[in-house]
Amino acid sequence: MSESNEYDSCFDNPRLVIKKVLAKPQSEGNGAVVRRSIGRHELRNLDPFLILDEFSVSAPAGFPDHPHRGFETVTYMLEGAFTHQDFAGHKGTINTGDVQWMTAGRGIIHSEMPAGEGSQKGLQLWINLSSKDKMIEPRYQELLDEDIPRAENNGVKVKIIAGEAMGVQSPVYTRTPTMYLDFTLQPTSYHHQAIPESWNAFMYIIEGEGVFGIPNSGPVSAHHCLVLGPGEGLSVWNKSSKPLRFVLLGGQPLNEPVVQHGPFVMNSQDEIDQTFEDYQYCKNGFENARYWRSGY
Repeated sequence: MSESNEYDSCFDNPRLVIKKVLAKPQSEGNGAVVRRSIGRHELRNLDPFLILDEFSVSAPAGFPDHPHRGFETVTYMLEGAFTHQDFAGHKGTINTGDVQWMTAGRGIIHSEMPAGEGSQKGLQLWINLSSKDKMIEPRYQELLDEDIPRAENNGVKVKIIAGEAMGVQSPVYTRTPTMYLDFTLQPTSYHHQAIPESWNAFMYIIEGEGVFGIPNSGPVSAHHCLVLGPGEGLSVWNKSSKPLRFVLLGGQPLNEPVVQHGPFVMNSQDEIDQTFEDYQYCKNGFENARYWRSGY
């Protein structure tokens, strides 16, 4: 959808930026620092999204053994590598450009630790699961960088982690319908990306600065999360002298109650209380917790 005039918005009803949140550093895990945008008090969640962290972690810091229930985590490595292992025997390392899409479902305990010298950088997104899916069996989808579809047009490159862009579709199955696109725009380039009108959407700027929504809006720089209002799609322009890189995320709202307590996300306080009991007594999905330790 890059055929229109540079200064057109392309859409009759373009999505405009309705909220801007700067992701500020905070401590997480064991000595790790993340920049959290969604999940801060300014933006508690954006249905179906719960948290977005940009992490930059050097050993020995990391995220040792910890549980999850009721949602999915999507880890996208921007630079370096992370090793993951869980209490079901699953273990693997994701490298620069790779994605791990983990459905925690009824319960996972795992560790996520840097797997190299220096700083290991990436994004981790938490996506809520509907009430009917919260207690499903855990599963993984792991995508190598070279297997993620790409498209390119007029100075715009996109990696299609989930959803569709420039007529190219991702093979990833998303239980909660989701779009996850990694765009790089060269200077003077622009792009118009359709987004399903019923979905919530936002973007996170990784590097550079861009103009979003309408061409006369002010430029926004790295580490900002921009929430989009309703409409048909997003228009973006790179009017700077350096490349612009950002991720665009959209998802179908679940429109269900969200009760979150740390790594557990359910629909009611009673379900959270039950989850703590299950975790404490190693039952209902946490059976393996009785004997497993990752070694970190």
